This record gives sequence, C-alpha cells and structure tokens, in this order.
Amino acid sequence: MSDFLLLEREGPVITLTMNAPERRNALGIEGETTEAFTEACRRIAAEADVRAVILTGAGTAFSAGGDLKSMRDRFGMKPADIRESYRRGIQRIPLALYELDVPTIAAVNGPAIGAGLDLACMCDIRIGAESSLYAESFVSVGIVPGDGGAWLLPRAVGQSKAAEMAFTGDRLDARAALDCGLISRVVPDGELMNAARELAGRIARNPPQVLRMTKRLLREGQHMRLSSLLEMSAAFQALAHTTRDHEEAVNAWFDKRKPVFEGR
Repeated sequence: MSDFLLLEREGPVITLTMNAPERRNALGIEGETTEAFTEACRRIAAEADVRAVILTGAGTAFSAGGDLKSMRDRFGMKPADIRESYRRGIQRIPLALYELDVPTIAAVNGPAIGAGLDLACMCDIRIGAESSLYAESFVSVGIVPGDGGAWLLPRAVGQSKAAEMAFTGDRLDARAALDCGLISRVVPDGELMNAARELAGRIARNPPQVLRMTKRLLREGQHMRLSSLLEMSAAFQALAHTTRDHEEAVNAWFDKRKPVFEGR
C-alpha cells in the first residue's frame, strides 16, 4: 500500500511490514511513515472481517526509532513549528494504531529503539525474537518521548521500570524485556513470524465483532472507573448476546462441534 509499509492479507489476518531496512525502519516525524500507518489503520478498521493484525519490520531491525537526519534538518526551526510537526505528524500514529479496534501483535524481529519501542507498545501483544533489543532512548539524543511513550510504556511495564528506562536510555535484551513484562514471549529468530501467525490464527478463530468489543473494553479499562466500565460492558454484552455468532457458539457447544463464525 506504500513504499514504507507493506500490507499483506491471509484470510482474516493482515501483516504490516515496515519496509525500509536500509534505514532500519526509522520513522520520520512527519511525512511518508505517518501517512502509511494512518491509511493502513483506516483501511483495516473499515474491513469488518479482519480479525488480527501483525506488525513487523523488514531486515534486521523492527524500528530504530526517529530518523536522526530529519531531526538534524529541524535545527534552527521555531519551537511552535516543531510542535506542529509532531502534532500533524508522528503523533497521528498512536491515535490510529493504538485506537484500532482489531487485536494487534508486534513481532519484534530486532532492535525496537525510541519511537520504535513506543510503536511496539501501541500493539496489544508483543512477541520478541531472541535478537530483539528495546530502549526508551530519547534522553540519549537530548529529546523527550514525543510520540506518546510516556503514556504507553508505563502501561506496559509499570511506572518504576518505565522511569528507569526513560531516565537512562538503557537497552534491554529479549530476556530482560520478558522478565519485566514488556513482551509476552521470546522465540528463536527464525521462528518469530510463524509464532506470530499462529497466535494471530488463534485470535482470528473467534467472532470479529466480539474481538473488537473485547479490545475496546481492555483499552477503556485502563483509565475508566470500575462502575463506568461495568456499564460499558453491559451495553457491549447486550450487543454480543444478539449476534448470530453467539448463537452459533452456544449451539456448537451443545452439538459437540466447532463453531463457524461469520461476523454477524
């Protein structure tokens, strides 16, 4: 769908591959990378039969983060102009990817640094290859997380670990990332995409409408009061109970067969 972001579909699962290995899939503050992600999320959200999305990188890196060349080009810019470039640029990616209702899996095939780490944290599930590395490294280049990392990372690893990572810029290897809950699984490099596809397949066997509602409840539950979330859950449950897929699941249980879900 773009030179930077390749979109491949296999049944109900879409794989998005960042395809700039020559620059280690670095993300620009604005421009091609932002447009690629926002357009991909728009298309996925509009396709009701998509049930899972895998995000990965081509080459040896998931994403090296912000493009240092584009940062250098901003030397001498007015603060107000830089602020606007973030707001109309890279900050649109978390608003699109994190808010996407379809379950997302980051298949982290190599370094996920700075904005690359934050990009992985925008996904629901993170699987890391043994060679993967992780760093919230903005401080080491004299800037702050400008793409939502200060909101995303604490929700992935907790406030204390997020502060340690953000204040030091230190790198974590795959095992350390697993230990702190940043990723949920470590797999050999050559098995990463198979593991991601297998997980996406297990997710995709479930009813697409209910998957999207479940993800929305998990997202809203991060900042809602319990009473408010219960009200939202009751409303979603009322919708779920009236779907054909719910009826199919119950009937299949009584018939001792596997259900066939059609997204209705």
